[in-house]
Amino acid sequence: MADITAQMVKEIRDRTGAPFIDCKKALEEVAGDFDKAIEILKIKGVAKAAKKVGRETPEGTITSYIHAGGKIGVLVEIKCETDFVARNDEFQAFAKEVAMQIAAGNPRYVSREFIPEEELSKEKEIMKAQVIESGKPANIADKIAEGKIEKFYEEVCLLDQVYIRDSKLKINDLLQALIAKIGENIKVRRFVRFQLGETLD
Repeated sequence: MADITAQMVKEIRDRTGAPFIDCKKALEEVAGDFDKAIEILKIKGVAKAAKKVGRETPEGTITSYIHAGGKIGVLVEIKCETDFVARNDEFQAFAKEVAMQIAAGNPRYVSREFIPEEELSKEKEIMKAQVIESGKPANIADKIAEGKIEKFYEEVCLLDQVYIRDSKLKINDLLQALIAKIGENIKVRRFVRFQLGETLD
């Protein structure tokens, strides 16, 4: 078995937000394989988080972020179960990271569930038509269009976006890791992004 150093554990802890002891166990389980250990922690974290998803979130915070010398501004509301967690440094840091992500990534929705059905159907039709237009057979057009719609989700949905600080993580990975670590249900409820000179709908 590979020697598991404190530095290795710290590195994984920084990446996943999982407790120190869980990181150490995961590394031991896979003989020090960094990527496999992270995968194990993600699976465990999602399982822990899933148990908390239905719980009420009456507390939380509204966080602001101003970017590019006052050219872009974001307000985001993030909910949790208790006031104690709402004041927790890691919860507050997560809220700030999410606000920065919104400023940089310019998502339109929190998650795919928020996309109006009419817009999604139209997007799928356009993508399928583009695939057929490019000369692909109609019988595989649906499959290719499904792959394209995943890219669409990554562009317009905050939780599906790739994290600006780590291309191996999505915002939902950060959220699930925080839920697993803190032990409460946490939700990104809504956000608004302002850009100087932007035309309003």
